[in-house]
Amino acid sequence: MRVQLFIPCFVDQLYPSTAFNMIRVLEKLGCTVAYDPNQTCCGQPAFNAGFWDESKSVCEKFIRENASGNDPIVSPSASCTGFIRNYYSKLFDNSSLHNEVKDLASRTFEFSEFLVNVLKVEKVGAKLPLKATYHDSCAGLRECHIKEEPRKLLSNVAGLELVEMNDVETCCGFGGTFAVKYESISIAMAEQKVVNARQTGASCIISTDLSCLMHLDGYIRKKNLPVKTMHIADVLASGW
Repeated sequence: MRVQLFIPCFVDQLYPSTAFNMIRVLEKLGCTVAYDPNQTCCGQPAFNAGFWDESKSVCEKFIRENASGNDPIVSPSASCTGFIRNYYSKLFDNSSLHNEVKDLASRTFEFSEFLVNVLKVEKVGAKLPLKATYHDSCAGLRECHIKEEPRKLLSNVAGLELVEMNDVETCCGFGGTFAVKYESISIAMAEQKVVNARQTGASCIISTDLSCLMHLDGYIRKKNLPVKTMHIADVLASGW
């Protein structure tokens, strides 16, 4: 299967190794991976900050760049995937791009759901000997309805012991600009999430979203705590 990559702007700038690991896994599973180096942002940051007109121009660029072809578009971010699926239709309602938006939403997938629901793969041959807990991102759980897919993949990682934390579906406190506008609340939410994770005895927090993990890792580093964060693509690319 041929797939198109959508690498979110912050992944491109801050976590490129995760993007390369996603490619490694997809190619191992027989996919031909294509990437358009001219792609930029999906438009979500401007939209969430209230700049809808500016966001719309960024979204339109993304739509036109992906309007041709039938290839699935795979991203290492449920947040960006959820924005494309759920909010493009609001920005372009009753517009000339309505059909393109509808088609784009149907072809855009978060990485773990693409593996499980499209490729029908739950085991990729990964090995990672550690005890970990999984964080359900708000976008993954509520916007993309992803719950079991990452857990199925992680349950088949050799050596990985996956334990559930309390309040696993509670927000980590990032929320993009929320973390800037409401810093104290955001930090308190991150603290509670990390406390719940550490109570499981896990040494690693795994998620589909690097935005959440970036926020949690910032708190962990500030407090010098003995726990790390990993994107699911990095986990699945381990040990082979």
